Amino acid sequence: MKRKVTLKQIAKELDVSISTVSKSLKNSSEISEDTRLKVQAFAKLYNYKPNNIALSLKNRKTKTIGIIIPEIVHHFFATVISGIEQVANEQGYNVIVCLSDESFDKEVINLEMLANGSTDGFIMSLSKETQQKKDFHHLQEVINQGMPIVMFDRIANEILTDKVIIDDSLAAYQAVSFLIEEKRKKIALITTVDYVSVGKLRTDGYLKALEDNAIEINNDLIVKIEDIENCSNIIDPLLNENKIDAIFAVNELFAVVAIKAALKKGIKIPEDMSVIAFTDGIISKFSTPTITTVSQNGVKMGRKAAEMLIERLENEEEDERYRTEVIETNLIKRESTKT
Repeated sequence: MKRKVTLKQIAKELDVSISTVSKSLKNSSEISEDTRLKVQAFAKLYNYKPNNIALSLKNRKTKTIGIIIPEIVHHFFATVISGIEQVANEQGYNVIVCLSDESFDKEVINLEMLANGSTDGFIMSLSKETQQKKDFHHLQEVINQGMPIVMFDRIANEILTDKVIIDDSLAAYQAVSFLIEEKRKKIALITTVDYVSVGKLRTDGYLKALEDNAIEINNDLIVKIEDIENCSNIIDPLLNENKIDAIFAVNELFAVVAIKAALKKGIKIPEDMSVIAFTDGIISKFSTPTITTVSQNGVKMGRKAAEMLIERLENEEEDERYRTEVIETNLIKRESTKT
């Protein structure tokens, strides 16, 4: 059975634009007869069938952006949505938000549902299960239909598309270096499982900071949490079994749980132990003590993602060059560290 191809693949094989392929298949007089015949012959040979979803989207713009995120309770994702909505409203677009709940299946269902003509393109952060499976076929299928995707935060390097990220490794390196400047020597890391891309990168930054400062890496001080709801069951023993003088947590929930456990054990923050977390959310600002955080600038990330997607949607010429925009981070110092 001959493989089916897309407009994009035909264009690449014949070294012409997607627009030329589309017009050739419609017998447009704008295209030379030689090119038209060549395109039509190739399409027939490889059993090309026009995608009805893609065609309907080409002919009828919805002016709606689909957003798919792993969870809504995380302050970071809420700020990204806020940034996306700001730009979308400025440009006359609406947004639809769907949650994957960290599920691969739900992410696929959401993508398929919104790709049926409800939206023009997507902005999304991958679920944990998608990153664990490393199965990105649903993303590639949507892109092949002609719908652009902009990924943010949790991305798949295997998929060619625009992306908006922070330098997670560098941000973690700088945060841990700050703890080292406070003369902290036994710095624990509370992170996620390695298949979550941002957790892996932040772990790499932590390890590099210790190595560059000649601090021995102690694997007993590194905990990787998969079941977030029961994270206290892992964090509490960490404080019981080790005399820790600092904690670097990859999100503010882990930091709050660690601080609560420390205070119950009579460990003073920051006199005995400093704490730094990723994500400058409401929890960090109003916890006791308030928490020093790495700000990911979620609103700025959302604005940039929306700008990149709308630029794709508004530009009728196909552009195969994809960009990765890196948003700067900054350390917001509060009561959980000495300085």
